[in-house]
Amino acid sequence: MSLKLSGIEKTFNGIPALVDVDIELLPGQVHALLGENGAGKSTLIKIMSGVHQPTSGTITLDGEPVRFTGPLDAVERGISVVHQERNLAPDLSVAENVFLNRLPHRFGLVDRRKLTADAEYWLDLVGLHVDLRQPAGRLSPGQGQLLEVARALARESRILLLDEPTASIGKDEVARLFELVRTLRENGTALLFVSHKLDEVFEIGDRITVIRDGRDVIEGAPLAEVGHDGLIEAMVGREFVQTEFPSRPPHGEVALELRGVSTAFGHRDVDLTVRRGEIVGLYGLVGAGRTELARSIVGLDPVLGGQVSVDGQATRIRTPGQALARHRMAYVSEDRKGEGLILSESIARNAGIAIWGALAAPGGFISSGRTRPAVQPPLETMNVKMRSSGQPVSDLSGGNQQKVSLAKWIAADVDILIVDEPTVGIDVGAKDEIHHLLWRMAAEGKAILLISSDMREIVQLSDRVLVMASGDLCADLPNTGAYDDMSQQVMGLIVRHDRSGASSAASA
Repeated sequence: MSLKLSGIEKTFNGIPALVDVDIELLPGQVHALLGENGAGKSTLIKIMSGVHQPTSGTITLDGEPVRFTGPLDAVERGISVVHQERNLAPDLSVAENVFLNRLPHRFGLVDRRKLTADAEYWLDLVGLHVDLRQPAGRLSPGQGQLLEVARALARESRILLLDEPTASIGKDEVARLFELVRTLRENGTALLFVSHKLDEVFEIGDRITVIRDGRDVIEGAPLAEVGHDGLIEAMVGREFVQTEFPSRPPHGEVALELRGVSTAFGHRDVDLTVRRGEIVGLYGLVGAGRTELARSIVGLDPVLGGQVSVDGQATRIRTPGQALARHRMAYVSEDRKGEGLILSESIARNAGIAIWGALAAPGGFISSGRTRPAVQPPLETMNVKMRSSGQPVSDLSGGNQQKVSLAKWIAADVDILIVDEPTVGIDVGAKDEIHHLLWRMAAEGKAILLISSDMREIVQLSDRVLVMASGDLCADLPNTGAYDDMSQQVMGLIVRHDRSGASSAASA
């Protein structure tokens, strides 16, 4: 089955999001779609999947003109999507989410035995091994992403649209996913693959379309003919040069310290320090416990034992609000949609959340006239692509939403920043901007704990690298700055830790 879009245009309130875009997905091929955040990729995917109607242009399915009345219509015609943002029913079970809107029935009731068996098959394919009865809302973002992939595969669609499917999953999960993609390609499925990770694009893609400012600047070219530098230049409209970071002042006093900390997640005896002016990287595979540790530090999850100290003083942080008010400490969640932003509110109000108290007039009223001037500088610093700061933050691309998540802590001028997967779903230009922002914050004396699944990001930014596996901090390594050396050290430590844990379990 093939899908072809010709001359596609889409406007919102008179503002063009797509202009004369052509793209064709063919059976047995992986078609990569690239572009900077806000270029129009998500809008194009929503048109392909029936969420939006094009303002003009034509859509053909196997050569026949078609008009999707909505997402369910597209699904019934054989098109499935794995969205960049989680699109789960959080109160339903994991198994129910796999077969959402098409649960198996027997004698008028849901056939739970068949539901569990069928769901387990698809979840095994993507490598997600969790309690199928638990609510999907309890899954981590990475686990939720794998559940999204399993649900799309379970529909056995002939056209599969993958929008940043690897954004929140680890290296092993990516390898498993790519095995599935290759199998689907061999079986004649037409696939669209969107990623900001260029190495993934070159590994799995057959053809490439690049969108810049709503227009296609490369249309269906064989990927083998497009070089790495040429691809970046097509995306950003200029030759992209990743600049070197300037030197930073020596590190200051210890700002954040954990001694013997244990948490409800299962961490035991965790020790770590982050000094002022230092970027400490925290690396681990999906499920290692990095996010859970961060949440415990800022009071989102309980610390059961040990001591947390800020500026040398022992403290007990019960809420993120308390972390901000008492210690000028902030946490940028990896789940920007669920925890980082209020999607129904404007960009300005989201960027000003952390300083609402300072902006409020007598009586607690917060006017846009006071908010917008206060948040405009950090929004400009983050180079947020927007029509105005008054538009809903939900209108922005995922990457620009992430920029707003960071802008609110720039506005609050925090001293300690725990940032979890800051460049997931971010294009190469925006990623470089965020890297320079974190570097500047450290140079200004901020203490930064950087959690990332991107080893290159960890090596590029960190002064030290903490390695976490199965809830344990198994190493604190000085960063040599050599990617091959650091990745071998880190992955070797994780493998040895997992093997020792497996051996201990077997002997028990």
